[in-house]
Amino acid sequence: MLMKKLSIFLVVLVAVLMLGSCGNKTPNVPFDNGDSADYANADPTIYGISDMSSTPTMLRLLTDTGDTLSFDLTTARQEGKILGGLQAGDRLAVIPTPDKTAALLVVNQTALLGDWVMPNPLDGSDEVGIRIKEGGIAESIDQPNLSYRTWRLTRGQLEIVQVQEDGSGEEETYLYDIVLLGADSLVYQNADDTFEYTRQKLHKSPEDLIQLEESSMEFKF
Repeated sequence: MLMKKLSIFLVVLVAVLMLGSCGNKTPNVPFDNGDSADYANADPTIYGISDMSSTPTMLRLLTDTGDTLSFDLTTARQEGKILGGLQAGDRLAVIPTPDKTAALLVVNQTALLGDWVMPNPLDGSDEVGIRIKEGGIAESIDQPNLSYRTWRLTRGQLEIVQVQEDGSGEEETYLYDIVLLGADSLVYQNADDTFEYTRQKLHKSPEDLIQLEESSMEFKF
């Protein structure tokens, strides 16, 4: 009799444990249906190289994923949202419409590269600025108290990471809207600051100019 009661008790205990386990089980989601917050907030930017068959009204982009996409440029051009111009072979960042048939914003990353300077806002005696390099590298130009680290384009905005040289070593990230990007002009701003740069000119020394003149004379017949 005792063994029979013990067996019944064990059966009931196992059943209770199984029910509790099933009740606490979270159903598995087989895949992301596209409605998650991460998906909705994903950067829609498409990166690639401008194809030679592009026209003033239609951009053909050889994307980083190996696709060739075409974007209508009518709206972007009318609203001044083609920054840096379009040149075959240049690397571009494109914000498309949801159906990916038209461009809302185009930023020429190749045109963005270079040394950008402005008069020192403290006294105007010299030039200070930012060096934007390939690979997402950013450097400060003649600013000993400020060190730029990295840059990237995200959602059509320019993101810059910098470190104040105050000994803390803490990084600060800033997002800017690019207002103007031309062959020799770069303007970007946020709610607090506006930076207006020109492309730094290379100043040749008198010795360099003499060597250039001599080298030019060698090819005169």
